Amino acid sequence: MNSTKLFFHIRHLSLTTSKYCVNWNSFQQHCLLHTSLPLMNTEKSIDQKDSIKSNENDELPHMRVKTYASAEEKDLNNYMMHHEIYSTDELKAVKVTHKKIESWHDRIAYAAVRTLRFFFDTFTGYVHESPKSKTNNEKQNHRPKKIMTEKEWLRRVIFLESIAGVPGMVAGMNRHMKSLRTMRRDHGWIHTLLSEAENERMHLLTFLELRQPGWIFRAFVLLGQGVFFNGFFLTYLLSPKICHRFVGFLEEEAVITYTRCIEELDAGRLPIWSKTPAPQVAKNYWKLSDNAMMRDVLLAIRADEATHRQVNHKLADVGSNAPNPFLSRTKGEREPFDETEQKEIDTAGKK
Repeated sequence: MNSTKLFFHIRHLSLTTSKYCVNWNSFQQHCLLHTSLPLMNTEKSIDQKDSIKSNENDELPHMRVKTYASAEEKDLNNYMMHHEIYSTDELKAVKVTHKKIESWHDRIAYAAVRTLRFFFDTFTGYVHESPKSKTNNEKQNHRPKKIMTEKEWLRRVIFLESIAGVPGMVAGMNRHMKSLRTMRRDHGWIHTLLSEAENERMHLLTFLELRQPGWIFRAFVLLGQGVFFNGFFLTYLLSPKICHRFVGFLEEEAVITYTRCIEELDAGRLPIWSKTPAPQVAKNYWKLSDNAMMRDVLLAIRADEATHRQVNHKLADVGSNAPNPFLSRTKGEREPFDETEQKEIDTAGKK
């Protein structure tokens, strides 16, 4: 009987009430679209005023689409965090470095990196050869033990970048929670760490423009993230120094890997990538030229890894209670590390 009465009342709603329900549904859809617009890769611009066709008197404040007077203003209001923008000379100045192991923290961190790399290299069939052990002439005439195709490189770097975005987020989250828990300032670490995490995520999104992994691959990513996230989280609670040193050593390996990839591209062993234009997301993020190619993307990513190498080794050196030594680099477009700064952490061969 109650169900019959409810159905009767619904069937006899007034015309005004029905119109209100329709308008509310349209409002919800508009809000969902509005919050998703910055992430959508579309050629249609929302920056022009004539694209907003709704009546200005009927428009609600939280439904308005942001308009910009100029391209410069739009760039300043970009939702992405600040990151390094590299010149051609800075991209070429990236060097392979290795920090000397000086403490038990360093030994634990380096052993963890080497162990993880050994198992992953074995699993993916990657034969690791450090380019630092060869002269320039040897590099040009040297043929690696295993030649990897573009597909194999994508499989490797997509998995690595899906894991590489974890440390910055976990470390930033830990420091954020500690700041709330202790009711003290963080002294600038959180922003740098979250910026690093976003930078690694942009590497992943760039490579995903070239390949979309299947469900088996995604399952391994889920498993890898789950294990690594929890392990890194617990380790960071015990010793932030070990974690930052770990990331520093890990980024050293990443620089070596991307250096080899670029060398194989230059040697003509990656013919598809030699003709592949840079994805649009990469052009926007690193402000590459319109005619940028895949090689330019790899150079920018390698430079990012070198930056993370410098930052994490320095954070491990200063200790978790010190102010962020890179605080001045978080404002505006940051300058990349030059060759002199890279040599400061290349201490493995020095006495």
